[in-house]
Amino acid sequence: MAVQFTRLGKEIVMAVKSGGPNPETNSALRTVVQNAKAVNMPKDRVEAAIKRASSKDSSNYEEIVYEGYAPHGVAVLVETATDNTNRTVANVRSYFTKTNGALGKTGSLDFIFTRKAVFRFDPGERDLEELELELIDGGLEDLFVEANEEGNAEAVIHTAYEDFGKMQKTLEEMGIETKSAKLERVAQSFKEVTEEQAADVMKLIDKLEEDDDVQAVYYNIAE
Repeated sequence: MAVQFTRLGKEIVMAVKSGGPNPETNSALRTVVQNAKAVNMPKDRVEAAIKRASSKDSSNYEEIVYEGYAPHGVAVLVETATDNTNRTVANVRSYFTKTNGALGKTGSLDFIFTRKAVFRFDPGERDLEELELELIDGGLEDLFVEANEEGNAEAVIHTAYEDFGKMQKTLEEMGIETKSAKLERVAQSFKEVTEEQAADVMKLIDKLEEDDDVQAVYYNIAE
């Protein structure tokens, strides 16, 4: 939870720096605040992060994406937000090296991962087939239901990266409160591995996810 709050705090800083401290006029900040609310980040902590980000003396974060391969040919994409690029690249490279992986060049995994806008919400008693028709104008590409971490049903919407704002506005107008609204990397092809091989891959994933500069990690192990 602490790691999640730290990552959200960085997202708040970047959103405020780019669009100002008012969620009403800054859609990026409004989305981050909504995501923070969904994971029960305390309101006073959110407000403190916004105030801190508004200060001229606050750190500014640069978003950098790293790509590479874990053991057994599993593709790994790492999103970071950092105020020290030298530290971040050194750490990320060391994680790959120590787990027998290899850091690659930017763009080397474009054929595996596609950036999508992903929205999650409680489906409730909604008719999803009818909802699909209503969301087409918002840029809907896919709508399905899956179990979340608590084992509860969660509706998931995928749209193209450039349709993020359009779908967000559509959902708001329909009165659908999202649990999260994010730009994510969705794998288009997957790597089959054994349980033992998957354990090797997770050693790298765990190291990456523990790093304070890492915002998100994506990989293409087949379920």
